[in-house]
Amino acid sequence: MTGALARWDALPEHVCRAHELVAGELVPVPPPAPRHQVACARLATILDVAPGRTAVLRTDVVVGPATVRAPDVVVVPSARLDEEPVRFDAEDVLLAVEVVSPGTGRTDRVTKLAEYRDAGIPDYWIIELDDPVSLTAFTLVDGEYRRVASGSGEVELASPFPLVVDLAELLRR
Repeated sequence: MTGALARWDALPEHVCRAHELVAGELVPVPPPAPRHQVACARLATILDVAPGRTAVLRTDVVVGPATVRAPDVVVVPSARLDEEPVRFDAEDVLLAVEVVSPGTGRTDRVTKLAEYRDAGIPDYWIIELDDPVSLTAFTLVDGEYRRVASGSGEVELASPFPLVVDLAELLRR
């Protein structure tokens, strides 16, 4: 465990929940708006259908030697979750999803895309909640993310497992 991760582990939980660790520095993360939380919860329910895989909301993922991110939703092998880890390593994550909030667009579209790619996370989705709700999906191919799907309405995805996501359902009342 690096010194930065040891210091991260020593922080009170309420500090960690309000920050991410980026290159050894604490970066504040504002709490998500209710609309954002609803979309994430519904997406986690949609993703939690594949046998042997579990969707987890906003949990710590180590993506670099001194970088801990908390994607909005991750999908991990259920067996790994059963081990009750404090956090996940990037190699545990099958899919990371970020739902863009006001002020996080560049970080989600550029910085985290590069971090998750470099960490080897096989699939990364970016969801935009503007009307219409849209999704852009990337799959790691030869060390680079390739956009494999994008759209609004119903989006058909092959990875990390075949499914169709009805994006309108994420915010439907």
